[in-house]
Amino acid sequence: MTLPPEETSITLTTDISQQTAQEVQPAQPRARGRIKLSVKQTTRGSALRGLRQSGSFRCLFPRPKITGLEAVLVNTAGGITGGDDMRIAAEVGAGASLTLTTQTSERAYRAQPGETGQLQTKLTVAEGGHVNWLPQETILFQGCALSRRLDLDLAPDATALLVEPLVFGRLAMGETVTQGLFHDRILLRRNGQELYRDALRFEGDMQAQLDRPHVAAGARALVSLIYVAPDAAGQLSPLRAMLPDQAGASLIGADLLVLRILAADAHDLRQSLLPVLNHLTHNTLPRCWMI
Repeated sequence: MTLPPEETSITLTTDISQQTAQEVQPAQPRARGRIKLSVKQTTRGSALRGLRQSGSFRCLFPRPKITGLEAVLVNTAGGITGGDDMRIAAEVGAGASLTLTTQTSERAYRAQPGETGQLQTKLTVAEGGHVNWLPQETILFQGCALSRRLDLDLAPDATALLVEPLVFGRLAMGETVTQGLFHDRILLRRNGQELYRDALRFEGDMQAQLDRPHVAAGARALVSLIYVAPDAAGQLSPLRAMLPDQAGASLIGADLLVLRILAADAHDLRQSLLPVLNHLTHNTLPRCWMI
């Protein structure tokens, strides 16, 4: 039985309207990246036990200067924007050592309204193990929206060195960040008990917030460093001697040292940070930091 012409016309109009709406508001592509690796101790030193990588994350393994394993993270998406979801998980076995770094600076680009990029890192270190978490700078661009989290679980006698450098626009390029969102959380546990917690949040006009005397006094770059090891107390005086005026180091536990540096820009931050990292890594800082 043939349908009346007017009903056919209505059906066609509805289909065209739905198709047009989809064309006007196309789904934006979003980056997904996953790295999951584990390290074991062998008679020849630390070695890769397992690796799974997918999406926009890749892991490279250059020859390290010491017996520990060195892994370099690469974000093939070129940065993080709203809606991206990047996750890293690393397990360091008993007696093993792992250094994790990034090929270059991470970039948090402009995001669409209501969309926030996610970067989550979870590190687990077993008895007698050690981890160096040494990513290069995260650069925040105008209109960025990034939520970042770092979780570290240590066995009772495990050790760690963590660093998180942050740059609010590239001053040499005339960049400013007067609108954006950045939420950063760091949580350390030892044997399941909370050892250290830190949170940082900027929203809106980041430059105006950084200019406040009790926030950053005009600095456009900062770094948080955490050192967990039995010799932390002995490192306090040498590290303080290296620091510029806009910096401080404190021993907040028997083996827990926390340090923060403020700097005018990324260049000045590196000038202050590199001697500290070289000292704490015994001059085995990953080569990509020197390029």
